[in-house]
Amino acid sequence: MSVLRPFDPWRSRLCTCPPKYTLHPYTRCSHLCLYCYATSYLGRGPSTPKRDFMRRLARDLRRADRRLIVEMSTSSDPYPPEEARLGLTRRALAALLEAGFRVFILTKSDLVLRDLDLISRGPVAVSITITTLDDGLAKLLEPGAPPPSRRLECVRRLAEAGVPVSVRVDPVIPGLNDEPSELRELVAAVVDAGARHVVTSAYKARPDSLARLAAAFPDIAQRLRELYYSRGSRVEGYWYLEEELRRRLLAPVVREAARLGVDYATCREGFLNKEFFNSPTCDGSHLIPRRTAKAPLRLSE
Repeated sequence: MSVLRPFDPWRSRLCTCPPKYTLHPYTRCSHLCLYCYATSYLGRGPSTPKRDFMRRLARDLRRADRRLIVEMSTSSDPYPPEEARLGLTRRALAALLEAGFRVFILTKSDLVLRDLDLISRGPVAVSITITTLDDGLAKLLEPGAPPPSRRLECVRRLAEAGVPVSVRVDPVIPGLNDEPSELRELVAAVVDAGARHVVTSAYKARPDSLARLAAAFPDIAQRLRELYYSRGSRVEGYWYLEEELRRRLLAPVVREAARLGVDYATCREGFLNKEFFNSPTCDGSHLIPRRTAKAPLRLSE
């Protein structure tokens, strides 16, 4: 197929996601997050709409398996600033729902609220990434994305509208957003706002993303290089922290989620015991409401 692709083409042994499709209306991402892994193969730059996207999607939908969910998007945000003008994600979402697909939206943007009329009527769940509650730190880490204060309000508004919401506390980066009390505060805030699932992950370095972090935060640059390149290990194309350190970084997130009684999981960490993974899915896609493929949503109704 052309734009609707099976997730995890690299077949990572650490991936615990259920079978699903991914759909990216845009290439690259205007949020310009310093830690982005996708820039290592897509390049870094503004979100660019895919050529002839809707025609290619319509062709793919005729052949796709409706038993699989569709996630928008895993390597470029479906709601960059350009989406407000272009509406490509909105048109794709409408096409997916009319074709009877269940949809999982992953974004850092409160622009997703624009499409609440579609989302609230269909089998859709939304995952919002919030790496910190500190708007100032977020502006450095994610310069093109809306501040976390707006994302937190987005979680609240989605939940109040009856939309199932998951939150990604991801990535947790040593020396930047890893203070245990702040991570617990973040989890408590998103659960209070209505999140029903939390997934977390330690930052996994690629040379280009680590170089960006080192340039932006010179005080911790040498420490990051030591933790990843000297003491860490290379796993499936990424530099990983030592396992014990990853467990310490993520423990405040999962323990607070457990205390508050919501589902929690870790992403591509290999931690599958109940302490770190107590959820039907890692990504939160189990929150998508059930709707049979035989009864697609008619948006014109």
